[in-house]
Amino acid sequence: MNRVVITGIGAVTAFGKTWPEIQAAMLRYENAVRYMPEWREVTDLNAKLGAPVDGYHPPAHWTRKQLRSLGPVSQMCVEAGERALEDAGLLDDPAIRDGRMGVASGSSTGSPRDICDLAQLIMYGHSEGFSANTYIRMMPHTTAANLAIFFGLKGRLIPTSSACTSGSQAIGYAYEAIRYGQIPMMLAGGGEELCHSEVCVFDSLYAASLKNDAPKTTPAPYDRARDGLVIGEGAGMMVLESLEHARARGAKIYAEIVGFASNCDGTHVTRPEQETMYRCMEAALAQAALPPQTIGYVSGHGTATEQGDIAETRATARLFPHGVPLSSQKSYLGHTLGACGVLESWFAIEMMRDGLFMPTINLQHPDERCGAVDFIMDTARPIRTEHVMNNNFAFGGVNLSLIHISEPTRQAEIS
Repeated sequence: MNRVVITGIGAVTAFGKTWPEIQAAMLRYENAVRYMPEWREVTDLNAKLGAPVDGYHPPAHWTRKQLRSLGPVSQMCVEAGERALEDAGLLDDPAIRDGRMGVASGSSTGSPRDICDLAQLIMYGHSEGFSANTYIRMMPHTTAANLAIFFGLKGRLIPTSSACTSGSQAIGYAYEAIRYGQIPMMLAGGGEELCHSEVCVFDSLYAASLKNDAPKTTPAPYDRARDGLVIGEGAGMMVLESLEHARARGAKIYAEIVGFASNCDGTHVTRPEQETMYRCMEAALAQAALPPQTIGYVSGHGTATEQGDIAETRATARLFPHGVPLSSQKSYLGHTLGACGVLESWFAIEMMRDGLFMPTINLQHPDERCGAVDFIMDTARPIRTEHVMNNNFAFGGVNLSLIHISEPTRQAEIS
């Protein structure tokens, strides 16, 4: 089987588009959450907080023709993809357009504005906003299809519209495609655009934060005083390659993916299950052939919802009884839904490379009902490790775990 490495990364986030920008923002220990005056007139919405990418515009060099089928979520994903391909040294390489590169990408939904335009047509028989590209911008696989078309990718296309696991599922399925020799390169990730409709979903479940007057104090994952999640937006994409292919072209390597597992609860659409979370993480470790004590950090899903935080940490503590260091990056950027899996994997890899891991901000008093993990709190913690795990858990009972190892870990084998 092929070993799979990450050779390029691109992102669009509320903290910026590069790791130095994002790391600097995180080290201020303040999040990107703000009150959303844009939603004042949404009378059925109590939670009016978000973590938007303020002032986002697509790159100026894109043409009007290229933009026609791109809603905001696809724009962010395509820009992240462009940055990832450029980072990998592949943007102008004809090898990505002859069938040797595919794409795996997803989001919770297509662009809401276009969904509204179609809904008007269905309800009233006319819609001023409807056009020939409306469906392309709103369809569940809009990011994957637009990435393939924009860059001329002719390999396999894997749409992953699975809410909070869309981005990490894309990485996992792309990893499998390369691992089992189906294709040498994949562009993988996901994105989400912020819309009050998504906040309404969690608001109706009493799972959205209501701290409208104190946006910087929320979300507070794992804290006993947390009151729910905050929705954010953004996108992230990674270039995955077989190690052999990357070596042949002299590519730089960020990390190697050595473990991927996914399962489903099979019980309830929104209530997380500790047992299947545990089995998912256990399976990722088994595939990586690693004992639990080798994992130096777990990037927790940490949405700041009561049931999710408790189930996740108890499952983690069961697998890592020695007390593994854990934090949630959603405390900075909110819950970016389809983007969180790839962004949090990237952050974990960069923190591993730097040897400095960010805390969960707003976590002051861990909920006593949470599992006995080693919460990183208050300030960034120096940790020397070569193995990190990223976990994501989604509506529908989707559980997913990825394990990354730093490139120097197997440098002797690579060279």
